[in-house]
Amino acid sequence: MKADAVRGHLDGLLLAALEEGPLHGYAIIAAVQKRSGGALELRTGTIYPALKQLERLGLLRSSWDSVGERRRRCYELTEAGRRTLDHERTAWREFTTAIGSVLNPAPASPGLAT
Repeated sequence: MKADAVRGHLDGLLLAALEEGPLHGYAIIAAVQKRSGGALELRTGTIYPALKQLERLGLLRSSWDSVGERRRRCYELTEAGRRTLDHERTAWREFTTAIGSVLNPAPASPGLAT
């Protein structure tokens, strides 16, 4: 799949990956890749600026976690993030329905031909 295929949908993908609970950056990348059946591979250079932006918007909050000697930032959804995820899902369903109607139009009923 083309790398730019997620353009315009990255925020929704990140919010959805965090729906089940807090994750650090690499775990978010792995969650998106797993949910997409391996079709979507996000890059760290793509997601970290997006995560910071979502945090600035109040859709995520972050905290530092330690694993042994290593520290990592974990992100989790806020209530505003959950509402935004619901909105993103609704918008996605409307978008895919509209595109599907164009790409796969229903067969015309007999007698309704123009």
